[in-house]
Amino acid sequence: MSSTPSFAWSPPEEFTHRVPLSVVVLADTHVPDRFERLHPMLLSALESHTPDLILHAGDICVPDVLNRLATLAPVVAVRGNRDWAFRGSLPWKRDFILGGVRIALLHGHGSWPAYLLDKWQYLLNGYQLERYRQRVLDLAPEAQVVIFGHTHRPAVEWHQGRLFLNPGSASSGVQPDQSPSFGVLQIDGPAQVRATIHHLPTVPRKGRQWATLSVP
Repeated sequence: MSSTPSFAWSPPEEFTHRVPLSVVVLADTHVPDRFERLHPMLLSALESHTPDLILHAGDICVPDVLNRLATLAPVVAVRGNRDWAFRGSLPWKRDFILGGVRIALLHGHGSWPAYLLDKWQYLLNGYQLERYRQRVLDLAPEAQVVIFGHTHRPAVEWHQGRLFLNPGSASSGVQPDQSPSFGVLQIDGPAQVRATIHHLPTVPRKGRQWATLSVP
C-alpha cells in the first residue's frame, strides 16, 4: 500500500481565513477490513461538490484510501479505533481554523475504557446521539464545529451554539439496508456555517460481488 500522504496533517494555511470554503467530510470507510475498496460512486460524488478540502474522521484502515481522496483535494485525517496502520503517523484529534471558524476533528470513540463502556451502554440503551455529543464536547470544548464519526449514523445538530457533524459511514450504514453517506460543510464566514448530509446507494459488504449501482 502507498504511504500516508504528507498533507494529511493540517489544512493549508491559506484556508485559515479564506471564504467561501466547501469542505467534504467523511468517516468510517473501513477499507479493507469491512469493504474491499471504496464505494464505487464515492469519488465522483465528492468531486461533484468541488471540495477545497477533504476531512476524514477516522477508521480509514489503509493509507491508500487517503491517497485516493487526495486526487480530489488536500486531505486532513485523524486516527480511529481501527486505524492500527496509522499508529505514530496520524493523531487522535486535530484542532484548526477554517474560514475563521474553530474546527475539531476526531473519531469520537474516546479512550479505550470509554470505548468499552460505550459498547455496554449501547447494548443496554441503544444508540443515543447525546451520549456521543457529550463525549466529543468534553474532548473539544472550544470548537465551534465538532466533526466526528464512529457511530456510522449521520447527524447534523446545533447544540449550545456549536455545530456537531457526523457524516455517517462512507461505506455502509449500521444495518445492511441503510445507505452510506458523507457530509459537506460550507463556510461563508465565522458566523456563516452550514452542513448537509448526502447519501449513496447501498453496496454489498466484503466478500460479495459489487452490484451495478445507480443513483436513486
